[in-house]
Amino acid sequence: MTGAIVLDIEGTTSPTSSVREDLYGYTRDRLPQWLADHSADAAAPVLAGARELAGRPDADAAEVAEILRGWLGSDVKAEPLKTAQGLICHEGFRTGALHGEFFPDVAPALADWKAAGLTLYVYSSGSVRNQRDWFDFARGGELGSLISGYFDLSTAGPKREAASYDKIASAIGVPAAEILFLSDHPEELDAAVAAGWSAVGVHRPGEPNPPRPPHRWIGSFAEIVPT
Repeated sequence: MTGAIVLDIEGTTSPTSSVREDLYGYTRDRLPQWLADHSADAAAPVLAGARELAGRPDADAAEVAEILRGWLGSDVKAEPLKTAQGLICHEGFRTGALHGEFFPDVAPALADWKAAGLTLYVYSSGSVRNQRDWFDFARGGELGSLISGYFDLSTAGPKREAASYDKIASAIGVPAAEILFLSDHPEELDAAVAAGWSAVGVHRPGEPNPPRPPHRWIGSFAEIVPT
């Protein structure tokens, strides 16, 4: 019996293009100035973390901005980058410059699952702040009230490691066998299954990750009827 559903965002609830063009573009344009303006406060841990990961301990804010921009371009799932993106984009969401974009089947399905008594969670490589904003400021109406919790790289760990899914199961207090994970990435599905979860792949037209056995794959959340 399914008690909880954990959702990926990019390619699963939302178009990859909306994340990479909107959020990444907004972040890329503002990174240098944000790092310079906040080097002594909010950006301090970002600067320190990026220097350590890049092996450039003496890099100044301008150099770190270029490092982070390079990671953005390569879609590197680095915690300092995701932290910076969350903080920078938060203002964009609040001013209306950014909105969470969702496939049309997502909102009705989330509402139905919530009404059926399921608890819903999000696990994405984007920061928890970005995830909350994405759902709270969804185009067409907020969806955040449907979500019971959010997990990212810093709170759960890498998405391709079974231990991350063990950590989430412990945090939400639901047995692994009662958790369903939805993602467009086969290796994430593999990791969830290795942790004892159920997992279903989501493949939508135009999205980059092709289906791969042995997982079941769907094209719409409407195909999910939790039991």
